[in-house]
Amino acid sequence: MSRPQTPPTRARLALLPGLIGAIVLIAALALIHGSWYIWVLYAVAILALIMCVFAVQGKNYWWLAGLIPIAIVFNPVWPLSIPDLWLRLAHLAGAIVFIAAGMSIKVPVDEGRQGPAGRYDGKRGGGARGGSSERK
Repeated sequence: MSRPQTPPTRARLALLPGLIGAIVLIAALALIHGSWYIWVLYAVAILALIMCVFAVQGKNYWWLAGLIPIAIVFNPVWPLSIPDLWLRLAHLAGAIVFIAAGMSIKVPVDEGRQGPAGRYDGKRGGGARGGSSERK
């Protein structure tokens, strides 16, 4: 008799990049048009593309409509010349999209990569705490 198939658990792997992206966007309001602003562009574009990968893995394709424009607007290779007011509004809107997407994107995690307490930490479960998992 075979085991019943359990659906894979889901983890919010996009939460950390979303929170970091929102923090960078809010903090960068003071750096707009400064010499350090290029690093903000790199960080935001890379984090937006990472979240796009998580959105595709979690089959939350509607978040691509908000994350891809963030990656385009904050692209450091071909920067757009946006007036100051609109750029500040783009920072605020991008922070909102990052937080909302990070909270709602859930990526399926298979049972082999799930930790002992249901956490996604890469450890195998089933062993005793604080010692080896072998029985004597």
